[in-house]
Amino acid sequence: MTKFLETRREGAILIVTMNDPATRNALTGNTAVDELVQLCHDVERDQSVRVIVLTASGNVFSSGGNVKDMQRYFSDNKPSVDEIRNEYRQGIQRLPRALYNLDVPIIAAINGPAIGAGLDLACMCDVRIAASNAKFAESFVRVGIVPGDGGAWLLPRIVGRPVAAEMAFTGDALTAEQALACRLVSRVVAPEDLLEEALILARRIAANPGGALRMTKRLLREGEHGSLESVLETSAAYQAIAHQSPDHEEAVRAFIEKRPPRFAE
Repeated sequence: MTKFLETRREGAILIVTMNDPATRNALTGNTAVDELVQLCHDVERDQSVRVIVLTASGNVFSSGGNVKDMQRYFSDNKPSVDEIRNEYRQGIQRLPRALYNLDVPIIAAINGPAIGAGLDLACMCDVRIAASNAKFAESFVRVGIVPGDGGAWLLPRIVGRPVAAEMAFTGDALTAEQALACRLVSRVVAPEDLLEEALILARRIAANPGGALRMTKRLLREGEHGSLESVLETSAAYQAIAHQSPDHEEAVRAFIEKRPPRFAE
C-alpha cells in the first residue's frame, strides 16, 4: 500500500504532505490515521523539529471520511453499535489526541476543500493558511452522521458557537474569504503562493528556541480549558525550566550584544 504521508525537512521545519489524491486525501479506509499518529510520536522525540507545515497534494486538502467505505455500515455484514463505537475510539479519535498533545506548532497550508474530518484535521492545527480556492464544511449531517473526531469540541473554540452551530447544522461550505472573516483561517493567499507563505511563517517560528516553542504551545492548549490559577502555576513551572536553559542564556546574550542568536539544533 502506498504511504499516505510524504515528508521532507527544511532545517528545523518538517513539511508533511498528505498524498492520496485518488481519494481526495480521505482520512479513513487507509493508513492516514496510523501514519499521522506515528508522525506525532516521532516528532515528539525529535527535538530538532520546531514547526510542522501540513499540506496536501492534488486540489483537495482532505475530503474527510471515505463515504464509499461507509456502505459497510448497512451491508449484510454490518458491524454492531459497540464495534463501530470502538472503531472510532481506536481509529480516527486517536488523531485529535495525538495532534492536541503534540507540543510542536503546526501550520495547516490548506490547498483546497477541507471537508468533514478534513476540516476538523485543519482545526487540530495551530495556524491555518488557506489558498483562495479552499472551502470549509463541517458536513457530517449531510451524510446523516455527527462529527465523530472531535469537531464538536474543536470548531466552536475557533469560530465561536453560533458560527460552528450554523456550519454543523447546515453542512454548508464556507469560502476562503468567509473562513477568514470568522477567523477560521488567519490569511488567504493565491494558490501558487500557499506553500511559500506557510514556509515564510514557519521560518519565523523556527527561528525561536525549540524548548520555549514547545512549552508555549502546551500553555496555549492548557489555557483553552484550564483555570487561570492552574495556567499560572504551570507557567511558573515552565518559566523556571526556561530560565535555566542554554537557549535562554543565548537569547539574552544575543539581545545585549545586538547579534542574531545561535540556538542549539
